[in-house]
Amino acid sequence: MADLRAKRLRRNSTDAERLIWSRLRGRGLAGYKFKRQVPIAGFVVDFAALEAKLIIEIDGGQHSVRLEADQLRTEKLERFGYRIVRFWNHDVLNNIEGVLDAVIQELHIVR
Repeated sequence: MADLRAKRLRRNSTDAERLIWSRLRGRGLAGYKFKRQVPIAGFVVDFAALEAKLIIEIDGGQHSVRLEADQLRTEKLERFGYRIVRFWNHDVLNNIEGVLDAVIQELHIVR
């Protein structure tokens, strides 16, 4: 079920997801392999560097009213050893370099 949902999400990516994926794919960021729309612990996460146990979530406006659900999701993923960083669509679209710098900083934590 999660695999079908992940496939559908990959086909229907947002502009922000497409933009950041263009920079993450093919080990394009700090040499880490990222996957997109990855099923982990019963959730489908936007992007994950499995080796670094880092998840990147790109949030749209709907997340501003889903704070409690997002927090519970984050806590469960953290129990599986993942670190989660979240960015708003707006930030990705208007400051992609700043977003990528923040992700690089997170990746350097594991080195």
